[in-house]
Amino acid sequence: MRPLYFLLFLIGSIINAQQTLPERQRAEVVDAILKDRFDNLLPELMDRTGFDMWILISREYNEDPVLKTMLPATWLNARRRTILVFYRNKQKNTIEKLAVARYNFGENIISAWDKEKEPEQWKRLIQIIEEKKPESIGLNYSTYFNICDGLVKTDYEEFMANLPKRYKSRVRSAEDLAISWIETRTEAEMVIYNQLVDITHDIIAEAFSEKVITPGVTKTSDVKWWMRDKITALGLETWFHPTVDVQRSANSTDAELYSFSSGPEDMVILPGDLVHCDIGISYLRLNTDCQELAYVLKPGETSPPDYLVDALRDGNHIQDIFTDNFKTGRTGNDILKMSLDQGREEGMRPAIYTHPLGSYGHSSGTTIGMWDAQDGVPVTGDYPLHENTVYAIELNTTVNIPEWNRDIRVMLEEAGFWGPDGFRYVNGRQTELLLIPRVKNHQGN
Repeated sequence: MRPLYFLLFLIGSIINAQQTLPERQRAEVVDAILKDRFDNLLPELMDRTGFDMWILISREYNEDPVLKTMLPATWLNARRRTILVFYRNKQKNTIEKLAVARYNFGENIISAWDKEKEPEQWKRLIQIIEEKKPESIGLNYSTYFNICDGLVKTDYEEFMANLPKRYKSRVRSAEDLAISWIETRTEAEMVIYNQLVDITHDIIAEAFSEKVITPGVTKTSDVKWWMRDKITALGLETWFHPTVDVQRSANSTDAELYSFSSGPEDMVILPGDLVHCDIGISYLRLNTDCQELAYVLKPGETSPPDYLVDALRDGNHIQDIFTDNFKTGRTGNDILKMSLDQGREEGMRPAIYTHPLGSYGHSSGTTIGMWDAQDGVPVTGDYPLHENTVYAIELNTTVNIPEWNRDIRVMLEEAGFWGPDGFRYVNGRQTELLLIPRVKNHQGN
């Protein structure tokens, strides 16, 4: 097994070579991270959640979302019916990783099924169960956590029909284990995450500049599609179509306080506009989700108006109130209520709708509000906050702008990490408005 420091060196040296990696080196990083997660993280998670066997069953093109995160770098899908078995012997401090499949599951999980010796796949799986005699068998089904509900009806029924009666009572939902696998980030992954968020910030900075936006000409839809093209040109993907929207003075046309995606699709960006975007990219099996704001300078202006500077400061203050309430073991609903109560007591009008971020954009973990559920989210919001997790710190505060004769929303979103040392932003956060165009210092003779 490669030690962790070697893995970090590999990732660091490759990442520093260029902004994004060619496919072969991406595969090296993905497989190295998977090995680290299987060998070092998974035993800890199985012990914490009380499982000594975890069985994942998928068929090609209908993958369990959890199993999909375990695919070797050169596998884009499961093959035929793929069955993975993880067996944890806590007394011996071992973790066995078996594939009841016709192929090795990459280099990390070796095939444990010889079809010539045992033609039936289900019988081979039962043989393994009989050999290991697990006390608790986890399967991926869940009523409320969608990513943890990947076991389809047919596979469940066939598994239970073949399982000996004495083991049926040992089967239970692996919901807690599946959530933990999805939400927990390793030290090596956080090295990558920093770079991934940095790339996201760079894309936004270029999009919200004179390189892309010509006031009075460029439309919000133009910027959205520029972002999509930029992401593709970098060899990356996005997990949702970017949004770009505008808020402006009530004396202008199209100046309503729009609710999220309900605004006009195609607005011309004008001097004096407050421009907002929402963008997320996928790279090395991690995802970002970021919202930032820009101000379009009017002729003669070299800085944004004080009232917009103050509005952004209010948004940052809500972020601080919110993340100061993070505490390991505290539920998302408790964090939400404490943060909203404090913000309102200070005379602000916050809304918080933060979600787990990582293997998926809207990932598994505790839900801390939804835009239409500010009183809390049943079940998923009752899940506790764990360490070594990443969240999209997504929120807004409504601010009255007398100069515009209207309210605006300061909508912000940044990746944040919660770990043993507390909270930190993965790669900083926006504390100043981006300016369109950038102000340049000209020095004459």
